[in-house]
Amino acid sequence: MSGLPAPALTPGHRYWLVAADGGVFAFGEAGFFGSAGGLALNHPAVGMAVTPSGEGYWLVGADGGVFAFGDASFHGSAGGLALNHPIVGMAVAPSGEGYWLVGADGGVFAFGDASFFGSTGDLALNCPVVGMAVTPSGQGYWLAAADGGVFEFGDAPFHGSAGALRLLRPVVAILGTPTGDGYWLICSDASSLNFGDAPIVDGPARPPSASVVGAATSRDGRGHWCVGRDGGVIPRGEVRFLGSMEGALLAAPLAGIAAI
Repeated sequence: MSGLPAPALTPGHRYWLVAADGGVFAFGEAGFFGSAGGLALNHPAVGMAVTPSGEGYWLVGADGGVFAFGDASFHGSAGGLALNHPIVGMAVAPSGEGYWLVGADGGVFAFGDASFFGSTGDLALNCPVVGMAVTPSGQGYWLAAADGGVFEFGDAPFHGSAGALRLLRPVVAILGTPTGDGYWLICSDASSLNFGDAPIVDGPARPPSASVVGAATSRDGRGHWCVGRDGGVIPRGEVRFLGSMEGALLAAPLAGIAAI
């Protein structure tokens, strides 16, 4: 061995897919650290988040159950709570020592060193919340609804929304830029709407063969990936395609994607 440190991974070289049964699929230089695919889940998995090191991840179920793998620490879950609405996603604190869960009603649950800055849990929403994105400081977050409505909390600035537009396809995810001064809304056909300093990204090379259920951005914010229910992955902007589960015999549909 040369004794030299290993070269740093280029942002955009790793992503993971999670299926509704808790199965995890790693691509590029992403490591596989375990899954919930062999467990009898009470409710389907709906999303995942990756640790800052890329050496671990969390999975979250619709009931708020959280499963930690690799260097991801377990800080609690909503699995034992009587939820008014199912959990739809999660986001990790910049420190990697906490995370948030968000419900379809916009209810937010904070664990570890993730702080609670507010929610839409007590509002009458026109459409359900579908996801959240965290500011770089970890002192705020945005929630996005299926109709393109955006709700900001903490130090998250509001840059606009699509709530007043008649979208052809529902929004399925929100992705923040590295600066925290912008975000993208991702629709079920892999199209996106950009706000603030989020650049316009190239459209998908081909339309998805199944509805998009999740999206993840590269660390440098120069592009993102969308994943369909069938496991197809669509790169947008300046990110590479590293593989997908499209065409594979899946035990359950895909539920989300995470990247670093």
